[in-house]
Amino acid sequence: MTDQAPRAGIVHLIDRQPQVSGAEMLASLVPPPQFGGATFESYRADPAYPSQEESKQILMRFAGGAAPVKRQGLFRRGPKEPEIKPGVYLDGGFGVGKTHLLASIYHAMPARRKYFGSFIEYTALVGALGYKNTVDLLKGADLLCIDEFELDDPGDTMVMTRMLGELVASGTRLAATSNTPPNALGEGRFAAQDFLREIHQMSDSFQTIRIDGVDFRQRALDGHSQTLDEAAYAAEVARIAESHEVSDDGFEELVRHLAKVHPSRYIRLLTGLAALGLREVHQLTDQSEALRFVAFVDRAYDAQIPILASGLGLDEVFAPEMLGGGYRKKYLRAISRLNALTHAARP
Repeated sequence: MTDQAPRAGIVHLIDRQPQVSGAEMLASLVPPPQFGGATFESYRADPAYPSQEESKQILMRFAGGAAPVKRQGLFRRGPKEPEIKPGVYLDGGFGVGKTHLLASIYHAMPARRKYFGSFIEYTALVGALGYKNTVDLLKGADLLCIDEFELDDPGDTMVMTRMLGELVASGTRLAATSNTPPNALGEGRFAAQDFLREIHQMSDSFQTIRIDGVDFRQRALDGHSQTLDEAAYAAEVARIAESHEVSDDGFEELVRHLAKVHPSRYIRLLTGLAALGLREVHQLTDQSEALRFVAFVDRAYDAQIPILASGLGLDEVFAPEMLGGGYRKKYLRAISRLNALTHAARP
């Protein structure tokens, strides 16, 4: 098969109605392109936070399939080897490299069958195929990696916990992450207690690995998203469209369109894009719209698609009361990712 040249031109995401079959969803359970080559060696631990290097060493052992050393003889005494649990939970703020480490586990573990996906992708698979069919398909897998484990939907959490319990019983090993805000001055900085409480039936199966640090995406940025005026926005969209495919949508229209597309299909909205254009960005005040936009941003970030935007800065897209509410962690993570994508190099 020969490589095809990238398509050029302007497309509108609001015209796309993507469909994804269960088989396609299962086949897509691999690390996103950004982490397609992630390794433990390429993980850049911050020397100011020793827990990052320590976590890497623990996870390298986990990925290598290490098992406790069995004692020889009934009365033999010796140092007790630490228990190797079937699951690891990477607990820390966003931007400390948890997804990189999760992908490194996936790539390093010598496994015949392994899957990598976000929490929403696994729950979408259950929704598309049904619980029993999903368990039957995943049963026998050597490794299941779950990025961004969500704790705010009791129903989805219960379904995932039940499914993970069945998979662990069949020999599957687990690795999971979730996001919490870094340096939040004690306001739930780490989510391990929440995670273990919500998956109480599975809590004994997980070893919690705490990773300190600050958001690496902000180390080289000024902390604000990049915004273009209308003329500069139009010129940049036109320039990219000469040689690549770029989207151009009004922010209001796109947010409304997201309500008509299941979040598991958001990645298909972005297929083929070299850049994503959002005109006349404004602040979101509706919680449902904001959470859908967060899920959309996550998929754009996974695909590393640069964002062009006019109007309000995307770091101000979520209303202040949202940043102080129960979904604060998600909004802060999305802002971090939006800042990075608006500063990303464009074709």
